[in-house]
Amino acid sequence: MGLIHNLCGNVAFLGWLVAFAAIGYYFAYEIRLYAIREFGTVIHEFDPWFNFRATQYLADHGVAAFFKWYDYMVWYPLGRPVGSTIYPGMQLGSVAIWHFLNDFVGYEMSLNDVCCYVPAWFGVSSTILLGLLASECSGSWLTGLFAAAIMSIIPAHTMRSVGGGYDNESVAITAMCGTFYFWCRALREDPTVKDGRATRDSVVFGTITGIWFIYMAAAWGGFVFVLNLIAIHALVLVLLGRYSSKLHRAYSLFYVIGIAGAVQVPVIGWGPLRSLEQLGALAAFVGLQVLEFAAVQRRARNLDQIATFKEVIKAGIVVGLVVAAVVAHLWPQGYFGPLSARVRGLFVKHTRTGNPLVDSVAEHQPTNAQAYQQYLHHVYYLAPVGFGLSFLRWTDANFFIITYGVVAYYFSSKMSRLIILLGPVASALGGVALGLVADQLVLYALWQLFLKVFPDKSSTPDDASKTETDAADADSKSGKDKASENAGAPKKSALANAMNKVLSVYNHPLVCLVRIGLAVYAAREAVPYAKEYYSMAHRMAEQMSQPQLMFKGTLRGGEEVLVDDYREAYWWLRDNTPEDARVMAWWDYGYQITGIGNRTSIADGNTWNHEHIATLGRVLSANEKRAHRIARHLADYVLVWAGGGGDDLAKSPHMARIGNSVFPDICPDDPTCSEFGFTSDGQPTPMMRKSLLYKLTQYGYRQEIKIDPNRFQHAFSSKYGKCRIFKIMKVSQESKDWVADPNNRICDKPGGWLCRGQYPPALKSLIEKRKNFAQLEDFNKQKSKDDEKYQEEYHKRMGGKHPLEKGATAADDKAAEKKSLKYVGCFASESNLPKDKVYSGGSKGANVAQARNFAWEKKKKFIAISKSGDDGHVFAFNTAPADSDKVEEDPGCSVPCGDYEAFACGCADAACDDAGGVTPDDKGLKRRWVVYEVPPKKSSKKKVSKKATDEL
Repeated sequence: MGLIHNLCGNVAFLGWLVAFAAIGYYFAYEIRLYAIREFGTVIHEFDPWFNFRATQYLADHGVAAFFKWYDYMVWYPLGRPVGSTIYPGMQLGSVAIWHFLNDFVGYEMSLNDVCCYVPAWFGVSSTILLGLLASECSGSWLTGLFAAAIMSIIPAHTMRSVGGGYDNESVAITAMCGTFYFWCRALREDPTVKDGRATRDSVVFGTITGIWFIYMAAAWGGFVFVLNLIAIHALVLVLLGRYSSKLHRAYSLFYVIGIAGAVQVPVIGWGPLRSLEQLGALAAFVGLQVLEFAAVQRRARNLDQIATFKEVIKAGIVVGLVVAAVVAHLWPQGYFGPLSARVRGLFVKHTRTGNPLVDSVAEHQPTNAQAYQQYLHHVYYLAPVGFGLSFLRWTDANFFIITYGVVAYYFSSKMSRLIILLGPVASALGGVALGLVADQLVLYALWQLFLKVFPDKSSTPDDASKTETDAADADSKSGKDKASENAGAPKKSALANAMNKVLSVYNHPLVCLVRIGLAVYAAREAVPYAKEYYSMAHRMAEQMSQPQLMFKGTLRGGEEVLVDDYREAYWWLRDNTPEDARVMAWWDYGYQITGIGNRTSIADGNTWNHEHIATLGRVLSANEKRAHRIARHLADYVLVWAGGGGDDLAKSPHMARIGNSVFPDICPDDPTCSEFGFTSDGQPTPMMRKSLLYKLTQYGYRQEIKIDPNRFQHAFSSKYGKCRIFKIMKVSQESKDWVADPNNRICDKPGGWLCRGQYPPALKSLIEKRKNFAQLEDFNKQKSKDDEKYQEEYHKRMGGKHPLEKGATAADDKAAEKKSLKYVGCFASESNLPKDKVYSGGSKGANVAQARNFAWEKKKKFIAISKSGDDGHVFAFNTAPADSDKVEEDPGCSVPCGDYEAFACGCADAACDDAGGVTPDDKGLKRRWVVYEVPPKKSSKKKVSKKATDEL
């Protein structure tokens, strides 16, 4: 019979491997190839183009040159030390895969194609590793299979791992799941090791955990989350009385090896030993050394618990005094860095930062319930069940999945982008819920029936009944005293007898058949939900696979076309301009200008230099003459996005605000630059009409718009008018040559590679006018009265209070809800709105009180709002839209208004991307219009203050 048992076990294990392979390919891999199948091997969006360009440089020049790469084609004329400011893990991994396929396997594949497939490949590996993690924590292989199946297609993971989406998170989630799996594997109980001593697994897998963490740190800034989560888990185990030497060995090896490797990554440096957000893990390391010292003393001297505790106190005091002395010595020297703005934002309610550059990137909004439902779907309701069931199994590894769930949910609720961290643990907890049901109703029931037919004579009947409970019991005894165990022996014996009686009934053949019948019924009921989840996941994956670099649109005649304007413009630059041409454009497009067009850009998505971007904002918001005076010293061409759909006019308020934060003369006494925009009837304000940005985007479309051919000449317009390029006339060759001269760069040391460029002398007076903008991270800096006034004015105006009034405060959200604006519905397209609509933009499109005032001004009964950051779009009209045109509520419909969070203001363009799950409308625009019915304006003989009309 033993042979049959072994054969069945081997077959089961083989089946498990086959199931894992099937999940990896048919689920995880196929769902990530929508973009590649439809658009080919194309790198998506903005950041992936920088990542690909860096990968290409690494492949062409090697590792040594890569880490000393100072790129003068970006952030002109300053440049950027890419090698010391990038997380290189993805680039190193991609080049290694490329060499392996071409040089060792003999399979010819271009580097571009490798980079397009890397997110899909790593999506498969993270799925498998998550399944292993779930199996390790739960002690159930079926749980691992269910968890892997969920993880393979969950939108919270596919959102950053679709083919072509060559971004750091696509690789980092694999590194994170691998680190977590080997950490939990290192804590597995070894029945042969007694008295809380270290196990072989804690040494072997603790070492492997440290190695995996090195790659995690090299791949993504999210390594801080991984580092702190493992430290928190270690603390939880200590507080639960589950400390043992295996915890000490595993954590110590992980920390020492992992940090030793992480500090070798230039962008990280000595951060783990200096940054406040990473010092918690160091404190955990020191604390475990104290506990291990006491544990060694306990075993050597046979101490009881009280004596051991005294040893902990004595050692803790000594170590504490040493640590305090070190901190006291280093703190005044500025050794420790403050918490970053992003990390501090995780512990406070999200508000505007006061930094217009940060506020222009709407990626740090809190996550609402709709977003969880969108990215988790049915798992949103299943994971809490698995979380509760996890408390039934008390093991070190299982407490990790519990800790992970709590921490990831908290952080994801604070910042919507971090919902990606919740995807793996939600999948694992969903697997726990399904796995427990499958184990109890099917697997264990079938095994008991099998044992009735083929009994195992090497074990007793009691042994067979224990198979369902022994796994949880063994690990829970870690570190317990034999004396206390013997003292409670009679009580435990009675409990064991009672449990055996219950199990004998539970494992009766008839009950086993009933359990299997329940499983069949449950599976039948679950199939529709599984189909819904599968269908939703594929719809979401297809939506998220649309490369914003190109999209499908519909012409007025109904013909569907592929709009590829942006690549056309970059290709034109590549093929029709000199190799040393410099292209001025808003910072969003810098990565694509260098990555696709292979031309020098002025700024890009790295956004490391606020003052430089502000200088760019000054040029674009200035009139043509003033703009040319600056631009001729910095660039040869100007590129603008036009034609709607998140074009430069939609972003124009940010350009002026960011510029004004450094050059206060752009919009004197107005931090929000409210005069740079459009009036309520859609006409440009005088400042906007005179600006270079407006002229370049509207030239040729509006007959009244003229540009001076002696300053700027039209050079190229894309097929559908989405992208336009203008040549700058009378470019200063003297300034261009001065910047190109290596002798005019400032090096960190003679003969060094880190040599920063400088602005040409012709711009010296302009640069001297700049006021350095104190970043939010510099919270310990003393602010001047002017700085404080700027911040106060900025927040007031962005909240709808214009101008600043003494004592003006925003109404409470609950009070706002009592007002009489009536919600009508959410709509996907401007074409769904009535023809009598009138338009306005700017802050009116982001603040519901101002939108309502606009409707009163135009004597309209309804408003439709579409918010994008601190600005947006609003229409006022008299006829309610048709109910049939409403869209199903999604996260884009629930973006809160800027002035009253109790009201939703919809989303536009990038804000819809951040919300997630919003598809383009018939014009290729991503919008969600939230419509409200506006109450009649109450007439009053009393004078109504501006403050009153700005409140709901």
